[in-house]
Amino acid sequence: MKTITKAAAVLAMTTGLATPALAELSGTLKIFSDMSNPAPRAVMEELAAQFDEMHPDLTVELTIIDREAYKTQIRNFLTANPPDVANWYAANRMRPYVNAGLFEDVSDIWEDPEISENLASTKGAMTLDDKQWGVPYTYYQWGVYYREDIYNELGLSEPTTWDELKSNCQAILDSGRKCFTIGTKFLWTAGGWFDYLNMRTNGYDFHMALTNGEVEWTDERVKATFANWRELIDMGAFIDNHQSYSWQEALPFMTNGDAAAYLMGNFAVAPLREAGLSDDQLDFYQFPVINPDVELAEDAPTDTFHIPSGAENKEAAREFLKFVVSADVQTEINAGDKLGQLPVNAQSAVGDDEMLIQGFEMLSSNSPGGVAQFFDRDAPAEMASVAMEGFQEFMVFPDNLDDILARLEQARGRIY
Repeated sequence: MKTITKAAAVLAMTTGLATPALAELSGTLKIFSDMSNPAPRAVMEELAAQFDEMHPDLTVELTIIDREAYKTQIRNFLTANPPDVANWYAANRMRPYVNAGLFEDVSDIWEDPEISENLASTKGAMTLDDKQWGVPYTYYQWGVYYREDIYNELGLSEPTTWDELKSNCQAILDSGRKCFTIGTKFLWTAGGWFDYLNMRTNGYDFHMALTNGEVEWTDERVKATFANWRELIDMGAFIDNHQSYSWQEALPFMTNGDAAAYLMGNFAVAPLREAGLSDDQLDFYQFPVINPDVELAEDAPTDTFHIPSGAENKEAAREFLKFVVSADVQTEINAGDKLGQLPVNAQSAVGDDEMLIQGFEMLSSNSPGGVAQFFDRDAPAEMASVAMEGFQEFMVFPDNLDDILARLEQARGRIY
């Protein structure tokens, strides 16, 4: 644990962060953060010091807690000794603290047109019961990373429709390769496939209703999602024995050219490059349209700031949240040598990384349907575990679907 006070914040500020219109703030602003790894820690310390410098009558006290310890401590400190600002995660991960009355309603911040317009892609992830309960500060895209050189060799283009994806897949299979690598040993990667297939088949709102326990798993619309998935399984689109591999262990199938693509988060790019793939060989595309009647939504896990309902300096806390989401601050903290992720503000800039540029454009401009947090964040932990076991089983034994869905429906009745 580390605490930074004004005395420690007198370091020279070289960030170049923009200064929004200043409010008259005083007292102490206590911030608890789980950004304990070296690069995020430096970002958090920089933010706290900059905000402190901006407000001479305000003392910013930053306490950084180990990320895993933070997960076990958050309910206790929100209840017994709440700070003014706390890190957490969006969507269903914030629901327990919203339901317990431990997070402040900050819908007033989102009423600012500049915030609501520039952060539109993440508003749904911050909304429960038609109210907003925090602000995002970083996220990263999911999508299909593929071997551009293999596509060029086979004369293929990035698919924009389901039929185009399947046509590409058949050509890849005919060339002796698999369409997709995946490692489902730890289950969650299959959750990414379900997320995209369900959001593209039934839309974001349906997907959220399902993960919230409001839809039966035996619903015909859910079965339609699995029917689409089965089309790829029956083609042989996925690598064999994927249940034996972790996501990292599945990477060599792509780097060796035995598989042409990977549905994965942007964190896979670094190991793909480290394994020898150049940017001339690697590219990215948005998961294509299946049902043209639903808007495109994406998986983009989002990290957030919240104001505990028991905070003592809520005025300063609100100003800090506004500061964090401003365009220049977002550009600065998400830079490649800092968080290395995507700014949540559509007016921010990204660096020259090709994958981040494409992800930023996709999430800021081309994903009107909403931003999901990933299955194991959007669903309660117990439901996510049972469901992802079912997803993996389906990929190996697709004929078991009726039994799998009955089991998931039984779990839904028990868990929710």
